Amino acid sequence: MKFSQRTKVGAAVACAASFALIATGCSSAGTDGASGGDIELTVTTFGSMGMADLYAEYEAANPGITIKANNIDTGGNARTDAFTKIAAGSGLSDVVAVEEGWLGSIMAVSDQFVDLSEYGADDIKDRWVPWKLEQGTDAEGRIIGYGTDIGPEGLCYNSAAFEAAGLPTDRAEVATLLGGDDASWESYFALGKKYQEATGKAWFDQSGFIWNSMVNQMDEGYYTADGELNVVDNAELKAAWTQLADANAAGLSGKQAQWDWNKGSSFTDGTFATFMCPGWMLGVVQGQVETAGGDATGATAGWDFADVFPGGATNWGGTFLTVPTQSKHPQEAADLAAWLTEADQQVAEFKAEGPFPSVTAAQTDPALSEATGVSAFFNDAPIAEILTKRADGVKAQFKGPDDSTIQEQVFGPSAIALDQGVAGDKAWDDAMTLFDQLIVNK
Repeated sequence: MKFSQRTKVGAAVACAASFALIATGCSSAGTDGASGGDIELTVTTFGSMGMADLYAEYEAANPGITIKANNIDTGGNARTDAFTKIAAGSGLSDVVAVEEGWLGSIMAVSDQFVDLSEYGADDIKDRWVPWKLEQGTDAEGRIIGYGTDIGPEGLCYNSAAFEAAGLPTDRAEVATLLGGDDASWESYFALGKKYQEATGKAWFDQSGFIWNSMVNQMDEGYYTADGELNVVDNAELKAAWTQLADANAAGLSGKQAQWDWNKGSSFTDGTFATFMCPGWMLGVVQGQVETAGGDATGATAGWDFADVFPGGATNWGGTFLTVPTQSKHPQEAADLAAWLTEADQQVAEFKAEGPFPSVTAAQTDPALSEATGVSAFFNDAPIAEILTKRADGVKAQFKGPDDSTIQEQVFGPSAIALDQGVAGDKAWDDAMTLFDQLIVNK
C-alpha cells in the first residue's frame, strides 16, 4: 500500500505508517440507487494502491453498479478516518482499505466487518500467499480482509548522487557494495558515512522510515508472536535504536518531514541519496520527482532500484479490502473486493503504481515482469523480478492492537527528535515514557 495520492502528488502510506494521525474527510457509506435497482458502491482507499483506473472497467462489466471512490493521502489519516466512523456507527464506505500496520486494531473490532466467508471467500482463499490470508482472518476464524499487496523492500538510490561521491551506480554493483545477501545495517551505515564524507550530504531522508524497516525486520517486533507487548527491556529494539542514533550523530539523516520532502524537490536536488522502498513506495518516489517538475530524463533523472536491503528480507505494509457491517450492499461490496484482488487486477495495479501482488498467480504472471510504468522511471529496473527476490524469506510479523500507535505515537516523536539532534539515550527514554502513558497506563 502506497501512501501517495492517485495523482502522485500526495504523500505515501503505507503501509506503514505515518507518524501523524490527522483526521481526513471520507466518502459516505453506500446508499441505495435512486431507481431501477441501481446500486452505488463507495470505496475508500489510501496512498498508491493502483486501483483508480479499474473502477470504470468493473462498472462496464456490471451494469447497474456505480462506484464512488475516495482516496485518502496517508495510511495514518485513513486509520483515523476509519476509526472515527467505526466509533460513530456510520459513514464507512462499502469497501474500506485497511493497512497491515493497523490491522491489529481492526481485529479488535472485527465484528464491525462482515465475514467474507459468507460471501464467497471460501471459494477463493487459495489465491493468496498463506500468510496474507492468515493476517486477514480474525481470532474466530472469520475472513474479514481480502489481501491486495505485500511490501517486500529493496533499496532506492540516486545514481547521480552515487556518481558524485565516486560510488558505483550499476544496481548489481550497488547491491554487492552493500554486502549482497549479507547486507546489514552496519554495512549500510558504513557506506553512508563514506558518502557523507565525500559529499557533505545526507544518506537517507529521515529516521522514521529507517526505524520502521528495522522493526519490521525482526522476528518479533512490538509484540511477541503470542500477542504480548514486547517493548520494555527489549535488547534487540534498543540495539537497533542505538545504530540509528549513531547514524544521526554522523550526519546521515536528511531531517526531512515525513511524507513532505519539500514538494518533491528533495528527491531532485540531491538532499539525500537512498530511500527505503517497498514496492508501493516506488510510485511515491516517481510522484514526488514529477511533483517537483522532474522526470526520468535530464538533470532530475537518476533514481534506481537495487536488489538489496540492509539486514535481509523484510515486509513493510500491505493492504486488505474489507466490507464493514455498515454496508447496505455486502454481497455486491464483497464481489467488488474479490474482483479487485484477482490476479489480473493485481497485475494492473502493479503496472499503475508498483504495489507488489499478494496473489500467487499474479506474482508469476509474465505480464508482471513486462510492466514498464514505474520500471521505466527507475532506469528500466526489473522491478517485478527484484521484488519477487526480495519477498523470498519474508515472514509475517504479528501486529498487535496497539502496533501502529507504538510506531507512530511512541517512537514517532523520538525518531523526529533524533533528526533534530537529541541524543539516542534521551530519545529512547522519552519513547519509554510515552509507552507508559499511551499503552501501559491508557
